[in-house]
Amino acid sequence: MIRIYRGTKTGRQRSGILSLVSLLMLSITIGCNQSNKNLSISTETSPPVKEAVSIPSGQSGKTKVVTTFLPVYLFTKAVARDAADVKILVPPGTEVHDYQATPDNVKAIATANVLIKNGLGLEEFLEDTVKNAQNPKLTEIDTSKGIKALNQISPVETTATAEKDHDHADGNPHIWLDPVLAKQQVVNILQGLIIADPANKATYEANAAAYIKELESLNNEFQQTLQKTPNCTFVTFHDAFPYLAQRYKLKQLAVVEIPEDQLSPTDVQKAVNAVKKYKVKALFSEPGLDNKLLKSLSQDLKLTLRTLDSLETGKTDPRYYFQAMKANLQTLATACN
Repeated sequence: MIRIYRGTKTGRQRSGILSLVSLLMLSITIGCNQSNKNLSISTETSPPVKEAVSIPSGQSGKTKVVTTFLPVYLFTKAVARDAADVKILVPPGTEVHDYQATPDNVKAIATANVLIKNGLGLEEFLEDTVKNAQNPKLTEIDTSKGIKALNQISPVETTATAEKDHDHADGNPHIWLDPVLAKQQVVNILQGLIIADPANKATYEANAAAYIKELESLNNEFQQTLQKTPNCTFVTFHDAFPYLAQRYKLKQLAVVEIPEDQLSPTDVQKAVNAVKKYKVKALFSEPGLDNKLLKSLSQDLKLTLRTLDSLETGKTDPRYYFQAMKANLQTLATACN
């Protein structure tokens, strides 16, 4: 993997730090004796879904579910649909890796029944936020349970500017970009919601079964399409696609991150050398990035710069997952031919 470190993506904003006064005011709203329940689930069963609203208003009588960021929201909304009140903490388009919680996040968790996260260390802001929310009745669901994390599966080309601050200590967290692993995430969400809200078990199971059927169909489509271009090697500017690459026998050569201002001469040379060494066929950016430097680099390398969507920004309709992933499939198929 070539590591070229990136700064802030265009269109992605950071939220402000919690004020002490806000936290103190929120802390008085909660108080029971139960301890948090951290669910570890893996089984199988599962939705098509209609339009979802990013942060719907609370509705009395329904189980209140808080999700961390867009992919987890999409899967949760697919299972719950209208049976639960589902909210999202990190607005789509906001960088989740270095997100800082807001007072509204604390309030949402303080009044929620269930908190659902991706896991694998992605949501670093959660630990203190949950602690500040002081909600002893909160049930936490980690959607990565039962999934074996990857660290590196591709050739590694380190640069002189390599840093440690963005490394994934618990393994690469981008499991939602593999439809098979996304299916396990949906199963974990399903089982957790059934435990938290058994009255809606049948509804959750029916919704999840329909969504999982579509995930299986998507996986088949990826397999049938990409088996025609085995071992296609591609460079990405975000370390988001190792699970997808492993699943479909592709090679994600470069897990590259872009600096805020410009690529260093060393970084550029490393990228050029790796493209030649590994006969790279594709160079990918992602939605929301400033592509001027990438376009220049792609011209130098005589590669077309295309876009792969990591689904960290986009629509809050659960069907958006399939739209974005099918677009990714077509992009990969075209680039690898």
